[in-house]
Amino acid sequence: MKHDKLKRRRFLKTAGLGAAGTVAAGIAAPAIAQSMPEVKWRLTSSFPKSLDTLWGGAELFAKAIGDMSDGKFQIRTFAAGEIVPGLQVLDAVQNGTVEAGQTASYYYFGKHPAFVFGTGLPFSFNQRQAHAWLYHGGGIELLNEFWSDYNVVGFTFGGTGAQMGGWYRKEINTVDDLKGLKFRVGGFAGLILERLGVIPQQIAGGDIYPALEKGTIDACEWVGPYDDEKLGFQKVAKYYYYPGWWEGCATGTIYFNKQAWEALPKAYKAMVDVGTNLVNNWMLPKYDAGNPAALRRLVAAGTELRAFPRPVLEACFEASYSYYDELCAKDAKFKKIFDSLKAFRADQNLWFRVAENSFDAFQYSMSAKGK
Repeated sequence: MKHDKLKRRRFLKTAGLGAAGTVAAGIAAPAIAQSMPEVKWRLTSSFPKSLDTLWGGAELFAKAIGDMSDGKFQIRTFAAGEIVPGLQVLDAVQNGTVEAGQTASYYYFGKHPAFVFGTGLPFSFNQRQAHAWLYHGGGIELLNEFWSDYNVVGFTFGGTGAQMGGWYRKEINTVDDLKGLKFRVGGFAGLILERLGVIPQQIAGGDIYPALEKGTIDACEWVGPYDDEKLGFQKVAKYYYYPGWWEGCATGTIYFNKQAWEALPKAYKAMVDVGTNLVNNWMLPKYDAGNPAALRRLVAAGTELRAFPRPVLEACFEASYSYYDELCAKDAKFKKIFDSLKAFRADQNLWFRVAENSFDAFQYSMSAKGK
């Protein structure tokens, strides 16, 4: 853990503050100390401290803000349950209990289905495509227009890449095997799986293991090998499925209370922009670096790796887009964001099929030959 913190500090110095130089030029530490106000915020997270990548993003962000402001802008971080439970982060930011909250937007689909877009619509983008839409396709502007109704301003806050399909006590060979399955699945995907007979359960990360151990649920999904190993799911479920089609990307979100955000000096807002982008550039590579070794360890310890059969994936895909059509027909807010995403997805998939996928497929085949 100490080694990881040293690496994080080194990354902050070389990447984050290097980038900050162009954004925050001219606000050297002495100038800030003389002219900028002291601001103290609290940031509550949906994630436990044991998840050093998700929780680590909050720590990295808070440290970056403190360093860039020479300690004038301080953000204290609190893990899930220390101020509010993990699934109440949005509410705490919305009502001003805290100024900031790290979470996954789709946890709040019960308030409105359009919250799913902040994390990732099932069967939509991979992580790179999602970031392209958010940053250069109008995605984050559309989301903030929607989030404004909930008294928050949101920023993209890291991502996991494509996730795994979860841990199961039994094999999933056909669509019928999903029927009656009590499955902990994040947010919006449960509404789709419910149409295929699944009984979805929404449970915060730190509470999943005991529910699976006690048999309260039959299966669960979280992120991928690096985090799943830490949470110990391999001890109580044998089969590990892929891909997690509901999270071909899983983009994190950090919310700021609108009044707190508007009260920030312009320089501090610029620091937030730099700090959130630092997390975006740190989190996904950390998962990519940690997942392979974790997957090897899990398989060596007896985990049985399984791919979802194509008929299962096709049934899930059809159920997903049928549901999206229904939502678009009755909800203008959902339709506005979905139309933007769907058009962008078509172009992205065309491009990725030409270059990215063909290159990747060739590389994978050569690796399989030991070259």
